[in-house]
Amino acid sequence: MQISWYSIVNDSVQGEFTAQGSLVHVGRSAANDISLDSPMVAESAIVLERVDAGWRLVVLGGNTVEVGEQRVFVGQDVLVEMETPIRLFPFVLTLTRTAESYSGSASRDERNEQVSALLRGVHHDLLEEDDALLEKIYNLLESNKRTQRKPAEEDQLELLFETLETDIGSFVERTGFDQPRGQVLLEHLAGQSVRSALLATLLEANGPAEEAILAQPAAWSEHFAMHPGREEELEELIQYIRQDFQFGEERDISAQVDRVMRDYWSIWEKVSPRTQPAFQKYLGLRYIRQQIKDILFGFGPLEDLLRIPSISEIMVVSSDRIYVERKGVLEITGRRFISDAVTESIIARIVGKVSRRIDRSQPLVDARLEDGSRVNAVIKPLAVSGPCLTIRKFPLSKMTVGDLIEKKALTRTVADFLKAAVINRRNILVAGGTGSGKTTLLNCLGDFIPNKERIVTIEDTAELRLGKDHAVRLETKDANIEGAGAYLIRDLVRNALRMRPDRIIVGECRGPEALDMLQAMNTGHDGSLTTIHANSAEDVVLRLEVLVQMAADLPIQSIHRQIASAIDLIVQLHRFSSGRRCVTQVTEVVGMNAAGTAVRLRDLFLLDDDDGEIHATGRLPSFMSELMDRKLIDLDTFYTLQTAGTEESP
Repeated sequence: MQISWYSIVNDSVQGEFTAQGSLVHVGRSAANDISLDSPMVAESAIVLERVDAGWRLVVLGGNTVEVGEQRVFVGQDVLVEMETPIRLFPFVLTLTRTAESYSGSASRDERNEQVSALLRGVHHDLLEEDDALLEKIYNLLESNKRTQRKPAEEDQLELLFETLETDIGSFVERTGFDQPRGQVLLEHLAGQSVRSALLATLLEANGPAEEAILAQPAAWSEHFAMHPGREEELEELIQYIRQDFQFGEERDISAQVDRVMRDYWSIWEKVSPRTQPAFQKYLGLRYIRQQIKDILFGFGPLEDLLRIPSISEIMVVSSDRIYVERKGVLEITGRRFISDAVTESIIARIVGKVSRRIDRSQPLVDARLEDGSRVNAVIKPLAVSGPCLTIRKFPLSKMTVGDLIEKKALTRTVADFLKAAVINRRNILVAGGTGSGKTTLLNCLGDFIPNKERIVTIEDTAELRLGKDHAVRLETKDANIEGAGAYLIRDLVRNALRMRPDRIIVGECRGPEALDMLQAMNTGHDGSLTTIHANSAEDVVLRLEVLVQMAADLPIQSIHRQIASAIDLIVQLHRFSSGRRCVTQVTEVVGMNAAGTAVRLRDLFLLDDDDGEIHATGRLPSFMSELMDRKLIDLDTFYTLQTAGTEESP
């Protein structure tokens, strides 16, 4: 966006400014982005802020500002349309669009907002005029979930979708989106369409996502008002773009998708001028039809994000801000829902798949989908900035210790030691922050448990996949509508003690259940595993003190004795800003100090900041002789040049 200004008093005083960020400060002071040299202008007169609808003007100083025919006083704000004169006596300012590169992020943001506005209009008209048609389609799609659809119903659904897509095309034509004034928007829509088709092609090559309830190709996506010739032209264009990406050198589907997400628009900028307007119009209509159907029957802008394997988490902060986690790093997608109402309807559709509801009387839902993915949704009145959704996707393939070693999350030495400790029935507590990989490591440690042993797993949201024949999986239950029938982690831990388990695995201790878990470890259930939120081994002890006192008013010394007697090893994980997750500390709990006032800790492995690797400290665990007698580990593993760490904490 460009701002030009001139003085109505002195014709020679004029200038231009190109806005790069989201704020433009205007006033007499030289510290402003635009400095207007006149005693009639306040030091800080106005500020222009980029918002979803365009630019908002806020009056800061003592001047009264006129925007078009509207007067705006100090403390007030108003949306400013392009080419509308802003009178800040004795200056007149005008906002105009810059002829910036089409691939520029600011330009794409503006185009994305225009697309959202277009979709909002089409969606509104569709709901107003095609309500009966949509109801028929919904009923047929729902009947397919209950019974096998008959051929006659398939034909009927096909005709209904053809009618729907014809109507969508008519609604779009009314907007005049393909007129010369909308050429840049049309190019953007065509680019979005090709990008969506390219991603679909890559993902289909990856095969169907097994068990992924949100990732299956949707029935409605098979219906398009397609022109065979244009579709062939689209396929040829996709092949041409794929050559630019040189995918032949990269066989990994996730890596290919990541490259498209990162580099697509720079390639489209070169390809776009070679496509004919008629073909761009076809692509634009195709994209709008797909988006509208995703909104009506699917998950809107989340549809393909749910299928991209490298995305581990999707976070909807508000309707116009959608983030994803890719390889441990958060990034904004540039996608948006067309309105809060649509966001809420899609959230309701997602949680409805597991027979949960969300509305103003129950504005928070925490659920597990059938594929294991975790969903947390919050709407108004709890979510002040609008509907909020978090989906932690369930990996299609289970992570193994070998995968963790390959990703440098731990070394082979540490993995061998932890395997020996699990087989030797040591009680292990995995600690770390949110998203540090605690559950993933817990799952891998569970693989080391001998198949002959009986395991009971207890989780808030069932995520563990042990692959063991003799494993009983328990999951907590919320209260019913009458406020009764809730079963918490603590209830399930107590019940597990009556189920004759050899080992108990608790997904996470974060409440009074910590006391029951410690007691279970102390009463014959050796080899049990759990996780906890803590930043270091020392913090684990402090955290357990708090959790145990939530269950019973016990002296700190008594709690320390329980901890020292129950826990053998603490494995600390950390997630770095680069996205890397790794084991940073393996510590043994070696009992109480001489005064009986604190838990003694001994670091066995520590992360070296110099090389980023975890090394043995050279100190042996107290149960080393047992591991050696059973030939579970080689003593030489622990004799290295690395001697960092202290033997014990006070």
